Amino acid sequence: MNRSEFLKTTGLLGAGLALGRFSFAGTTDAYPVVRTAPSSRRFHSKNIEAAIAEFKSKVADKETRWLFENCFPNTLDTTVHYENRRGKPDTYVITGDIDAMWLRDSTAQVWPYLQFVKGDKPLQLMIAGVIARQVKCILKDPYANAFYKDENQISEWKDDMTTMLPGVHERKWEIDSLCYPIRLAYHYWKKTGDDSIFTTDWVQSIRVTFETFREQQRKFFDGPYTFQRKTEKSTDTMPSGGYGYPVKPVGLICSAFRPSDDATVFSFLIPSNFFAVESLKQAAIIMRTFFRDVVLSAQLDVLANEVLAALKKHAVVQHPQYGKVYAYEVNGFGSYNLMDDANVPSLLSLPYLGAVSMADPVYINTRKMLLSENNPYFFKGIAGEGIGGPHVGVNMIWPLGITMRGLTSTSDSEIKKCLDMLRASHAGTGFMHESFHKDDAYNYTRSWFAWANTLYGEFLWKTYKEKPALLT
Repeated sequence: MNRSEFLKTTGLLGAGLALGRFSFAGTTDAYPVVRTAPSSRRFHSKNIEAAIAEFKSKVADKETRWLFENCFPNTLDTTVHYENRRGKPDTYVITGDIDAMWLRDSTAQVWPYLQFVKGDKPLQLMIAGVIARQVKCILKDPYANAFYKDENQISEWKDDMTTMLPGVHERKWEIDSLCYPIRLAYHYWKKTGDDSIFTTDWVQSIRVTFETFREQQRKFFDGPYTFQRKTEKSTDTMPSGGYGYPVKPVGLICSAFRPSDDATVFSFLIPSNFFAVESLKQAAIIMRTFFRDVVLSAQLDVLANEVLAALKKHAVVQHPQYGKVYAYEVNGFGSYNLMDDANVPSLLSLPYLGAVSMADPVYINTRKMLLSENNPYFFKGIAGEGIGGPHVGVNMIWPLGITMRGLTSTSDSEIKKCLDMLRASHAGTGFMHESFHKDDAYNYTRSWFAWANTLYGEFLWKTYKEKPALLT
């Protein structure tokens, strides 16, 4: 395979990457070198390189070794913009082919590296810089989901009918945007013992998060946030004057959009409310144990318990085939939406996020429903099976969903099935994609999607450490 044939096959020309970043040494091999060349990598971690070397030396399957080397460091290689500002770390993380930092994606992209920070100070500082940058974003606008590094950069969404501030790429209100930064900060602190991230600005971001969640419970009024966009896609705008369809105040938190950036049908998005409970509890622990702030910690705990009680009352519905299951969305009036979307938080991912137990009977029932034809966004074909979503349409399976299925499984056969499907899905590129067609893995979206790559690497590493025999 020559260089031009390889590029034509893989679609790297459309990946938004400069070709000079890649080394094509050894392209006569079935597994050419497609990882960014060392001189062009954005960030280097000795511990991640050591993990790659260990994996390659111990795993027999050559294709799996190749995929791990390409995918696991992809966030570091291509998306991290790290610098030291006045003695403080600052890290801007783009998604890949979109030059903007999502609060969700930036956490998810660096999350798998947390386990490698011991003895790698630069890696630790890089993640601390992500936390600092996220705080800055939240204080700018807690309702926005994505931001620019350069406040003078003009967004393609500048004409959205919402309050677009300088430096904001997109202003879609998603509960998880405020949960992911707490998840990262909490586990960074637990892993490293470094409390320097807990600045006065960080505390203020927690207060803002608390206030935003309370506003979006919509107990007394609809709150200050509205969003409308001139678009042909109903999933890219909100009805009812930008507020979304009516909800009954029951203690749950409204989310205008899903983690896919698609509009919710019913604003009480159940996976995100579960995630909020976990995040509020983590923030309360930090405020109580580190800051000794008994007032704010109590407020956070009270809100978490209120949302949890509402989930117990309103999130569980009776399915005619599976029994008690979690709905994906509800409105408090009795209406509910039975489905799942591959983007995280999803119902499938709740144990991964620490929000529910894998042994929870309702989760077990829900999982069976989600991985069947009873989920309208579960697709099955000759190229694989898995959950997708409305974002790119029917029959498109998201590797994120397959990876999350494997990460939340206790079945060796199911884990192996997920590994095999993912290995067969890269379409010759050596990387994961946003989605691929159920009958043709070469029909895919987004060549450069770092979250999918790094999460897949996390799955491979977890399997290598816990069940290495499945990697053959």
